[in-house]
Amino acid sequence: MYAPILYTKLSIPVHRSHVVDRPRLIVRLDKGMYAKLILVSAPAGSGKTLLVNQWVKSSLIPTAWLSLEEADNDLSRFLTYLCASLQTIFPKLAEGIVGFVQSSEPPPVETVITYLLNEISDVSDHFVLVLDDYHLMTSEVINQALVYLLRHIPPHMHLVMITRQQPKLPLARLRAKGELIELRGSDLRFNSPEISEFLDRVMRLKLSKENIALLEERTEGWVAGLQLAALSMQGSSDPNYFMETFSGTDPFVLDYLMEEILQGLTEQVQNFLLKTCMLDRLCGSLCDAIFDIGEPKEHQSVDFTGQDMLEWLEQANLFIVPLDNERRWYRYHHLFADLLRKRVQQTSSYAGKAETVLSLTEIHKRASIWFEKHQMELEAFNHAVAAADTYRASNLLEGKGMPLLFRGGVVPALQWLGSLSSAELDSIPSLWVMYAAALLVSGHMIDVEPKLQSAEQALQDMGPDQIDSDLIGHIASIRATLAVSRHDADTIIAESLQALQHLHPHNLPIRAATAWTLGYAYQLQRKRAEAELSYLESLANSTQIGHHIITMMATLGVGNIQESNNQLHLAAESYQQVLNMAGKPPLPIACEAHLGLARVHYEWNNLNVAMLHAQHSVQLAHQFVQTDRVVASELWLARVTLAKADLHKADIMLDRINETAQRLNFTKELPDITAAYVLALLRQGDLKKAMRLSWDRNHALSQARVLLKQGNTLEALGIMESCLRLAITKGFKDEQLKATILLAVIHEEHGTRTQAIEFLTEAMTMAEPAGFIRVFVDEGVVVHSLLKRITARGDSRLYLLQLLAAFDEAENIRREIVVEESNIHPCVSKLPIDPLSARELEVLHLIAQGRSNREISEILHIALPTVKGHNRIIFDKMQVKRRTEAVAKAREWKLL
Repeated sequence: MYAPILYTKLSIPVHRSHVVDRPRLIVRLDKGMYAKLILVSAPAGSGKTLLVNQWVKSSLIPTAWLSLEEADNDLSRFLTYLCASLQTIFPKLAEGIVGFVQSSEPPPVETVITYLLNEISDVSDHFVLVLDDYHLMTSEVINQALVYLLRHIPPHMHLVMITRQQPKLPLARLRAKGELIELRGSDLRFNSPEISEFLDRVMRLKLSKENIALLEERTEGWVAGLQLAALSMQGSSDPNYFMETFSGTDPFVLDYLMEEILQGLTEQVQNFLLKTCMLDRLCGSLCDAIFDIGEPKEHQSVDFTGQDMLEWLEQANLFIVPLDNERRWYRYHHLFADLLRKRVQQTSSYAGKAETVLSLTEIHKRASIWFEKHQMELEAFNHAVAAADTYRASNLLEGKGMPLLFRGGVVPALQWLGSLSSAELDSIPSLWVMYAAALLVSGHMIDVEPKLQSAEQALQDMGPDQIDSDLIGHIASIRATLAVSRHDADTIIAESLQALQHLHPHNLPIRAATAWTLGYAYQLQRKRAEAELSYLESLANSTQIGHHIITMMATLGVGNIQESNNQLHLAAESYQQVLNMAGKPPLPIACEAHLGLARVHYEWNNLNVAMLHAQHSVQLAHQFVQTDRVVASELWLARVTLAKADLHKADIMLDRINETAQRLNFTKELPDITAAYVLALLRQGDLKKAMRLSWDRNHALSQARVLLKQGNTLEALGIMESCLRLAITKGFKDEQLKATILLAVIHEEHGTRTQAIEFLTEAMTMAEPAGFIRVFVDEGVVVHSLLKRITARGDSRLYLLQLLAAFDEAENIRREIVVEESNIHPCVSKLPIDPLSARELEVLHLIAQGRSNREISEILHIALPTVKGHNRIIFDKMQVKRRTEAVAKAREWKLL
């Protein structure tokens, strides 16, 4: 088995016989170790690559070498090869980036480069990264990546850029700062001693000083011209006559020299060159496939092997470059390949020979077959396209088990499909569907549906026996995925079920994706059992075929269901699995895993960990365009901020989040936003706004909280008892837990303490296996009071002690916030004496609720005279005489 193309891009060894010592340039390059960028910019055939390779070999500095080609203009492909080249000197570097950049929704290029530079910063040794043939990179986003890399490149990393054209980089700034070493075409021209050494030692020609001077004059020291002229003289019977007729200034000098070289070669070698020049890279086995070598002798037209010919060309100095140390892979010098291809085109055009055109087509077809056989499907696809073999290209694009679209082939697929006429696409309706799928994967949502409609129209023009049921299923699956972005559950289910009905049982990639869309729709409809089954089916299929993205999405779905079933530990494991699969740096989809872990750690009262995951989620969510993921992530930042008792900051955050969700119609997030926002409003004492929001959104738990604050415990009980019955009936364990705790609070406020303790005890039984903490703490002092009463009855289980400790921690946080705000809050600073203590704030909150002194003493478990003492201190500090005045001033100062 031959090494993949990736292997051939990593290094270019130099053959000693090809080298002319050029110390004057080597010294210039050595100075590059003090610069960020070494730019070697010169015309084709100037010896750029050979010079840099000679310098790398002589300097012994670790070097990553990336030879670029036009196909590398795809950002995903470019970054993949870039990381692979770096791994030739640092094997563990950037291990997680490849899957990251090959995803259907890669992050901004600056994010990828930042992660790469962070890992490079951990390397202490100086090293060089060589980008050969950078002029082939026309992608603006790749250029932006290099600009960003140069701006932040660490001092021990040095970039060498070999190019025919000046790159669009901030060269003036680098030059002004002394961070740039430049070698141009004039620097690379051979002088007289170098020309003499080259002709004598490398080309084995003994020429007079006069002829050497003449060659220098006519080629102007251009090494490609020198080599072409030398090769021509090697095949000439009269070198002196050649020198008399050769003119380096002739505009057709290259064509002339190529003609001279080819005439000096055997017909067999000429045939080999003209047929293999269409290949970007060559190896013996590939050349054998082009010439049918290996067939029975009577069918063979040649008597050589591909490897023999490649080695002979290298020894003959015929512009062939080895690409690995084992000399298995080669490429022609780009200038030589261009000349050979021009010769092929001229021959075809001049002679008008149809067989020549057919021969080129056959070359590409045979190359495609060879690459497919050696599991290089992308190269096989490119040659099928070059052969204009639409059916073969279509089959390769569909892939065996996994479409090429999901393996880094989106850009070439779109380029090819966009070049086809409507008639060509109509002749193979599956091409329309692949076109739609490629647009979907690349994020061009608006263009997907027209392609699907074109596919359906093409299918209508076919006979019923010609219609592929699997294709009908694929169309429905794409439409289901489109509906996911709209959270349109009904459409998702209808299209997904139609897809699963028509898809072939062995079409696991599309079936896996469709099972996920179905699970998502069921989750939207709160059909959790059905959602879990669909997610598990998707997970099984995607794992079997290695569909990385769908595996992560299905795992996230399973984690969501586990979380809603109060299985926090299992959910955390699922979310962590996604982070492990998402790589480093993580794919954008990892925002969902971070968000899930933020929720889980919040419930475990690990607020700092929850905050960190929420921040990561926000950062990754910003890589999506026009989705509600940013709002969902920022909401949990606000929730943690609220839990940390920073009411003012949390209020600002929630106000902005609420406004954004309404403006962009992110209706899916509104229930969670409402719950958090109403909780914050009630803690601030803004009862009016909380009431309006909870009733406008018809949010039952929030309505019950508002009614409780208003003292309407009877109506609050009615709402929550209804919520609890519904949660039990539907099997919604998360909602059952919340309703049970809130019912305990309402019963306590209603005066039915026995029922309150029963409900809270039941809630603890439900919550203990998963380790819930925050769901209790967020209900405040009433739950704290009930927990103390349960403790007083002799319940000393560890979980109960953990809950009480969490309340104590929350009280310490509130106390710290009060102290901080006393120094920075303009209203609090007006107090004539010390700010209110945490206990005094608790008493003040209960006063605002309309509690009597006796009720306050019972809730807080303190003596009645102690309550009266707190009242007196509070009134003195706030400079008021009555309860109503204290409450009014507390709201003015945002203490409630």
